[in-house]
Amino acid sequence: MESLLQYFPGFLLCFCRIGSFFIISPVFSAQNVPAQMKIGLAFFVAFIAFFAIGTAAPVEMDSFYILSIIREILVGLCLGFIANLFFTVVQIAGGFIDIQMGFGIANVIDPMTGASSPVLGNLKYIIAMLLFLTFNGHHYLLEGIMRSYEWIPLNNDFFVKNNNGQIWDFIIKTFSSVFYVSFQMAAPIVVALFLTDLGLGLLARVAPQFNIFVIGLPIKVILGFVLLLLLFPGYELIFKDLFASMMDALGKFFGLFKA
Repeated sequence: MESLLQYFPGFLLCFCRIGSFFIISPVFSAQNVPAQMKIGLAFFVAFIAFFAIGTAAPVEMDSFYILSIIREILVGLCLGFIANLFFTVVQIAGGFIDIQMGFGIANVIDPMTGASSPVLGNLKYIIAMLLFLTFNGHHYLLEGIMRSYEWIPLNNDFFVKNNNGQIWDFIIKTFSSVFYVSFQMAAPIVVALFLTDLGLGLLARVAPQFNIFVIGLPIKVILGFVLLLLLFPGYELIFKDLFASMMDALGKFFGLFKA
């Protein structure tokens, strides 16, 4: 019982970080994953992480223990948020394409997040998730959260980095790069559909008898789907680079805590 009371505070800190990571991280945070499975997986991963790393320096349950719990929750949320940012790339890119194709008004419910998302964004998100699981990306996420204790130990200085603004500056820069990548993914189709709009505008000026509102939407939808079929084989390489960027961003986040 004394050993249990000695190691329980440290295990609880590990569980707080890993549990908060599973709340927001891709794959594990999906609504179709049962809550019991998330809690159980977080418990066993925290159990392995604690007995692999956390037993070296026992944690005391003193007056600053509540701050330690808040700190570990924030670390897990930041790690999960950075990983999840790179999955919103495909939804943002799909939103750009939907607006140009005329699908912007028809949002659907994303079964992974439970929120409304663009039609093509949801399609790309599902494909990205399948490719991520095919590449064993969920294993790398688990390895990342386990290795986080080597770079960000239980006695980390998260609040000091936060006061200096390093963490939020890093998250803002990561978000801006994610928005840039999403625009790059959508740019070929968006530019092609924009040129289609220009052509339809010229056609309306040259031949006013054509009803552009009637023939324009089917043309843009057909052209958009044709371009998607042509670009889909290249999305595998794009998603590979995207997942590599996600792991690199997690590594840079760990680097913020280097002494």
